[in-house]
Amino acid sequence: MKRLFLILSLAILGSAVPAWAQLADPNEAGVAMGHVHLNVRDVEAEENFWIAVGGTPFKRDPYIVMKFPGVLVVIGLRPPFKPPTGGSEGSVVNHIGFRVPNLAESVAKWKAAGLKVVPGRTPAQAFLYTTDNLKVEILEDPSLTLPIAFHHIHFWVEDSPSGVDSVPEIKAWYVKMFGAKPGNRGKNEAADLPGANLSFSKSPTPVVRTQGRVLDHIGFEIKDLQAYCKKMEASGVKFDRAYHVSPLGIGGAFLTDPWGTRIELNEGMNRW
Repeated sequence: MKRLFLILSLAILGSAVPAWAQLADPNEAGVAMGHVHLNVRDVEAEENFWIAVGGTPFKRDPYIVMKFPGVLVVIGLRPPFKPPTGGSEGSVVNHIGFRVPNLAESVAKWKAAGLKVVPGRTPAQAFLYTTDNLKVEILEDPSLTLPIAFHHIHFWVEDSPSGVDSVPEIKAWYVKMFGAKPGNRGKNEAADLPGANLSFSKSPTPVVRTQGRVLDHIGFEIKDLQAYCKKMEASGVKFDRAYHVSPLGIGGAFLTDPWGTRIELNEGMNRW
């Protein structure tokens, strides 16, 4: 029955939802939050998780996409399927975060749906875990007028081999490369992009690259992507995959930040 409901939901929503995503308008540099891309063992379980959280599903072959205000959660369907090599904890991107207007109500709903919910340090914080151990922080924001919205990506970085604190360096890199506005989020160093706060903390233990983990990469939506890639190359950035246009008509490019976060740059996913 759950599978039947999911299929019917996708069929209906695939034709009924608008052809554009609920992504933020870009900043002055032409950058906004775009998507997070997940490796999963059980696509059906992952779909059901994100539907229960509050995502709107649709299929954009070869992907299942969950639409949230501020972000797309992308689940790849193209074979061969490769199970994730680990959860988000232990990688450079420790977790991602969402906001809700009433945390107690949301937690009650998620527990009733069978989701794994872990209390936070305060009544305004909780954590969800997917079946592949993607850690999802939930923060209460009573001013939010939507049921749920994307909030942040939290990077955990270890000191450099010479003992230098990497937190200021990674913050400065995202400010320089993507025009993020520097600041703080509580005790965390941070920088803001339209649609997402980027938070940076020191990891007490070694971390690994994101590629292959449950959260394989993060994605930014870029205005005039081809020109943006040329500008990044001129500044010394080496791309893992150069600018290209996919069969879906989406511009794309891949790079890895100096701390091991795989990043996809796109132009056109905001029309999904």
